Amino acid sequence: MFENITEKLDRVFKGIRGRGLLEENDIEAALKEIRLALLEADVNFKVVRDLIQNIKAKALGKEVLESLTPGQQVVKIVNEELSALLGGSNSRISLSPNPPTVIMMVGLQGSGKTTTTAKLARIFKKEGRRPLLVACDLQRPAAIDQLITLGGQIEVNVYHSRDTKDPVTVAADAVKRAKTEGNDIVILDTAGRLHVDEALMNELKNIRLAVSPREVILVADAMTGQDSVTIARQFNEQIGIDGIILTKMDGDARGGAALSMRAVTDKPIKYIGVGEKIDMLEPFHPDRIASKILGMGDVLTLIEQAQRSFDHKEAETLQKRILEDSFTFDDLRDQMKKIRGMGSLENLLGMIPGLNKVKNMNIDEREFVKTEAIINSMTRKERVNHAILNGSRRKRIALGSGTTVADVNRVIKQYLELKKMLKMFKGKKHLKMPKMFPF
Repeated sequence: MFENITEKLDRVFKGIRGRGLLEENDIEAALKEIRLALLEADVNFKVVRDLIQNIKAKALGKEVLESLTPGQQVVKIVNEELSALLGGSNSRISLSPNPPTVIMMVGLQGSGKTTTTAKLARIFKKEGRRPLLVACDLQRPAAIDQLITLGGQIEVNVYHSRDTKDPVTVAADAVKRAKTEGNDIVILDTAGRLHVDEALMNELKNIRLAVSPREVILVADAMTGQDSVTIARQFNEQIGIDGIILTKMDGDARGGAALSMRAVTDKPIKYIGVGEKIDMLEPFHPDRIASKILGMGDVLTLIEQAQRSFDHKEAETLQKRILEDSFTFDDLRDQMKKIRGMGSLENLLGMIPGLNKVKNMNIDEREFVKTEAIINSMTRKERVNHAILNGSRRKRIALGSGTTVADVNRVIKQYLELKKMLKMFKGKKHLKMPKMFPF
């Protein structure tokens, strides 16, 4: 995410950061490179023009040119302007004071609307609410079945009807059902098309008139770049949208859609999809994204993801086991599962300041799968007591996990290094973390 633009901006700032004096022509040259980097990232031309003008007005000020660290001041200004361009602060979905809150999801076919609808319902459910999913897409074959399947995965009810071809009736009936059954959130998964057409817009307008949604959320594919910005403008002009969810952000190395969307539509990006799994939908924080684009990492999001993945009581139990020197292969496997549950390793490492600049970092998540298979092939006694893992047992484990004896030996060695490190931590001694992760 934003990999291309981050690399180019890093080269620009490397030339000015740390210099004791900057002339006006130095800043002009840097702004020219920033402009090119943004345009190559497929950011809207007018957006780039306005952004550069804002940066220039502040960067050429006396307080910057005469600063002891002018390069750092310029980076700070770019960070602030990028954050403002993206919306300034996180924008949540507005909830109705009189439930149920009706949320209408719109977008073109293939944008990931149905999956995103379920992801959003999952977030509301984890917040203690009672969402109801509504299958209003009566055009696409199997759309109803897809939503039912996704609803089953997150244990959220899905309202649907196979007796009518009128999505307006389905939406209105669903809202009535929600009121009687105590659902405080109703999320409508509407139909899409391969492109914006009059029939689609009329259908969406009729649904909106029938149920008066609290918010209309556009689901757009970030990888389509400026096409998604154009689509957002069309939906906003014809239907009226209240916010945007950008999907497939994990595959968008340029980032032009995210950087253009708010400025062009004047509507906030509320969430971003960062993977296909049902839990990979994150709130959009403009300040954190700006920092990430400039290679400063996103530590706050990393902490939040860790807090969601690691249970407090489980952490206390693990700490107790470490103190008692009873850390087993079962504990290692459980912690690896939790780390994998936080998302892709590449995305997690990108949140750590400075790691985006490390080249040739070989991240192979298949090593996690291999290590887990090796541990699963051990007996209960072997996972608890590594001392009994003799040569014949290691051959059996390799055969059972589809790996080699060398792979088994490597996992055991890493486990022993980790146990040694944890034992040293009890004495508060500093020790370098052994290489337990595949990068």
